Amino acid sequence: MQKDLSYYMDLDYEIVIKKGSKNSWLAYYKDFKSVNSEGESASEAFYGVREAFVEHIKSALEKKQHIPEPNEQDRAVRINISINAAALQKIDAYIEPLHISRSAFLQKSALEEIERN
Repeated sequence: MQKDLSYYMDLDYEIVIKKGSKNSWLAYYKDFKSVNSEGESASEAFYGVREAFVEHIKSALEKKQHIPEPNEQDRAVRINISINAAALQKIDAYIEPLHISRSAFLQKSALEEIERN
């Protein structure tokens, strides 16, 4: 198997998107924190970071540098859960000033609970 640009673009690297200052969004690859982009919307930041990733991979391939593949242990897995609407509103109100996602909050809270017991 040839590990070319297409190979790396097809891997399931996790992209993190966070709300930045008032009118900005930041996106970066979890495995490549230096590959990032900022935009006025989440989608603008997302497309910008994808372009930056392409250039990063091209450069690394040309220089024959090691390119890490996604860490399977850290790979995000999409799940479907049901939650009471009132509880969801409380969660959203709590996390809004923290600028973290529901997923990040729920994961952090669950792991803290597990560690307590």
